[in-house]
Amino acid sequence: MIETIRKKVAADQYRFTLHALERMVERDIQPDEIKTAISNGKIIEDYPQDKYGHSCLICGHCRPDKILHVQCSVDPVWVITSYDPSNKPEKWDETYTKRRTS
Repeated sequence: MIETIRKKVAADQYRFTLHALERMVERDIQPDEIKTAISNGKIIEDYPQDKYGHSCLICGHCRPDKILHVQCSVDPVWVITSYDPSNKPEKWDETYTKRRTS
């Protein structure tokens, strides 16, 4: 699944939802950062029953010092939202790949 998403993103065959664009402005996240995070990221959560259709949460580096989480649908590829998980470290383990349960 990640390879399919990466290929579509590399070929610019993806779009941003209005929600994603609004959050990107609020969170100072650039489109190229999303593309980079997807290109080197890995799927950390899978949402087969998402309201947008099958989607997933990808964790990847957009710079050596910045990690992003990007939620996107699988087919077609729509970026649904993105955020820097280090802004809420209490919700994630030290690698930002697993949610804390308590």
